[in-house]
Amino acid sequence: MTLGRAFRACLVMGALAAVTACGSSSSKSSSSSSGGSGSGGSTVDIYSSLPLQGASTAQTDPMVNGIKLALSQAGGKAGKYTVKYTSLDDSTAAAGKWDPGQTAANARKVAADPKAAYYMGEFNSGASEISIPILNQAGVPMVSPANTYVGLTTNLPGSAPGEPQKYYPTGKRNYLRIVPIDSIQAATDLIAMKQAGCTKVAVANDKEAYGAGLADLLELEKKLYGVDVVSNTGIDPTAPNFRSYASTIQGQGADCFFFSGIVSNGAVQITKDVHTALPKAKIFGPDGVCTDSYTAQKKGGVPAAIDPLMECTVATQDLAAYPGGKAFLKAYKAKYGAGQPDPYAIYGYEAMKLGLDTIAKAGPSKSAVLSALFATTARHSVLGTYGFDKNGDTTLKSYGLYKVNAAGEPVFFKTITPTKTVS
Repeated sequence: MTLGRAFRACLVMGALAAVTACGSSSSKSSSSSSGGSGSGGSTVDIYSSLPLQGASTAQTDPMVNGIKLALSQAGGKAGKYTVKYTSLDDSTAAAGKWDPGQTAANARKVAADPKAAYYMGEFNSGASEISIPILNQAGVPMVSPANTYVGLTTNLPGSAPGEPQKYYPTGKRNYLRIVPIDSIQAATDLIAMKQAGCTKVAVANDKEAYGAGLADLLELEKKLYGVDVVSNTGIDPTAPNFRSYASTIQGQGADCFFFSGIVSNGAVQITKDVHTALPKAKIFGPDGVCTDSYTAQKKGGVPAAIDPLMECTVATQDLAAYPGGKAFLKAYKAKYGAGQPDPYAIYGYEAMKLGLDTIAKAGPSKSAVLSALFATTARHSVLGTYGFDKNGDTTLKSYGLYKVNAAGEPVFFKTITPTKTVS
């Protein structure tokens, strides 16, 4: 069940005080390093924290592969420093997705490590609401390869009261992200729906920070792109079915449906029920569902009959068209046997590359790494040239629009770069 902000705040405060009453204190991890082991100041610890159980693994497993590929190509080194990389799991089998207590435990583990110089996470924006304050207290540099919720870094429309200041108890930012924020994604989705001929869009959100925030932005930006959003409904992800909801939006005359959330929060079932009630309605979703665990029937996704109606957005465009994209795909296939990985694989790759390059130049000091990250203005990367603004947000501004092929796999269709967002 979706967790409320009050409970998440309890977890954050309890973790900051090293109290475990709000959640689990255990964490699951796997470690790897290359190039031999070092001692003293010759080694540095790098972590990732991602959901490695549940539907999101269709995206996070390739992401971890990308992370490991970058480290392997660097010979297990960040300049002269030997890297010990630990992959932490912020999910639980019981939840089948990211878990607040597990996320807090991961962050505490890293905060207590004096050699921790870089943390890649979280995958879910709601998880970052928990881990950012813990890592902020410890001064650990944190780079997300996937978070898009605006409130983590700004107080732009779509954020909640007190954001983003409440995530940074020291008053100094320690969090950055390499994907564009949801004000850009929402605009991209509205453009896609407008171009698809949608006249009345029904939006359902999973009530998490990411899903609810993006849904709010669709409403805030709808007039900029001439799209009529007829309803925005928060759902209970644990509900056995959504037939009543589907009947409601049928009565609203909806001809398009947008699910704002992650796959494991009822995305497949609600889409099935909406399609039954509105068999001609086009189906849209953001990066949280733009994966084959949602789109492919054989992988637990929606029925194949729905696929021709589906479109979704991801911050990644055509992987082969990126600078270095073909080389990345060749190396990924050689190492893992997959020629077309989930788009998030390249974000994992770049997140690790960014960390390795920054540590190599700045050294392993947390404060030096953090300063160097925020000073990044024109990094030439596999994603293209980008930098970070004062909030820690990337300067990249485009999203990819994906359609679904006959095998149920999301396939890149075109790049969209919005020119108008709320501010």
